Amino acid sequence: MRLLLVGAGGRENAMAWKFSQESGVEEVICAPGNAGMAMATNGKFGSRLRTRCVMVDSGDPAALLALAVREGVDFTIVGPELPLSLGVSDRFAEAGRPLFGPLQAAARLESSKAFSKEFMARHQIPTAQFRVCHNTDDAINACEAFGFPVVVKADGLAAGKGVTVAPDRQTAKAAVYEAMVDGRFGDAGTALVIEECLVGPEVSFFVVCDGRQGMVLPAAQDYKRVFDDDAGPNTGGMGAFAPSPLCSESLVDRVTREVVTPVLEGLRAEGTEYRGVLYVGLMLTPAGPKVIEFNVRFGDPEAQVVLPMVHTELTPVLLAAAKGDLNGIQWRVGSDPHVAVVVASGGYPGAYKTGFSIEGLAEAAALPDVLVFHAGSVLRNGVAVTSGGRVLTVVGRGQTFPEAIDAAYTGVGLISFPDKYYRTDIGQKALACQTTITGGEDA
Repeated sequence: MRLLLVGAGGRENAMAWKFSQESGVEEVICAPGNAGMAMATNGKFGSRLRTRCVMVDSGDPAALLALAVREGVDFTIVGPELPLSLGVSDRFAEAGRPLFGPLQAAARLESSKAFSKEFMARHQIPTAQFRVCHNTDDAINACEAFGFPVVVKADGLAAGKGVTVAPDRQTAKAAVYEAMVDGRFGDAGTALVIEECLVGPEVSFFVVCDGRQGMVLPAAQDYKRVFDDDAGPNTGGMGAFAPSPLCSESLVDRVTREVVTPVLEGLRAEGTEYRGVLYVGLMLTPAGPKVIEFNVRFGDPEAQVVLPMVHTELTPVLLAAAKGDLNGIQWRVGSDPHVAVVVASGGYPGAYKTGFSIEGLAEAAALPDVLVFHAGSVLRNGVAVTSGGRVLTVVGRGQTFPEAIDAAYTGVGLISFPDKYYRTDIGQKALACQTTITGGEDA
């Protein structure tokens, strides 16, 4: 089977790594890919099969379909949210070509926070109280009505940076004006969702869905703020760990019953089936789990810790979901702890410099319990250089969380480039919940 994998981030590198080791996969074509996926072609990333990068805009559904046709692709998997929001799944469906990822109508669960919140209200899915606002006066009044702290969210896609938790009126007003007047997020900020601020730990909950049912992956916890101790602005994610010690079997059952099933049934009632990964961002409040947001793809950097825990081949599972029938599909998922540390360009998520050579990649990847996934990197004359804010994700694996944390940071320590930055506290939340979790057994 020849696969087309759409995307260029750490999540897609982790997906390419997983797919390229599977028996039924002949080739993984990455559009556009990154240095990590290109290096896999030369055997430098541990893949035993060929991964090839093709420079196609992942935000151009027509170009992606043309590439799939030209290359004789059997199955396409979409990594990022943008092509899904632009209707790439609809294009492929019209052409009769299998693709894993929801249709554009269902992708609004992520591409429009206003749609998502109103959908949850219609289908009694537990979430924060909210108000959708279309002008600055209404938004500021809504902030004051909820009281402080309050959450200000850009309606559209903002690369993980469109959310502000405002502790006071001044901060809330600044967030409103930044989005609606200064246009920091473009069209994504022309409408805002103002929410009550929920309190509790956050969990990332993933389900592979075929439109009627889902298969649950290990839950993860991520780190959105740029600095240690969850300080500073939001980013696309500075690290993650899995499995979450907070996600018990009873919680899985409750979230499936109160959130996943109503989403699938609600979308079907409104005219579309959800086939793809449903990412439920949860807040575990004193009143029970509530949905912070939905994403319509694997998380980044959560995919980097979750996918290595899938011990069976993933491609057949995703293909069955894309075709709308997971009946009879089985898999083995491990419980061995994984910790991911994002290595970023200094200054991210603000201004940063790029073009620096990355040293120590081979040494880090050679460690027995370390995986190195690329994100903001490109190959120049055969050398990986920085090209973005989040450059790499270094994943450590262990029988316990302390072992996984040590492995990840050992790998990070071997990698160097100018202005290298990373958080030093990734995984500590797992230790706070449960000092040791023994892994390695299949669940």
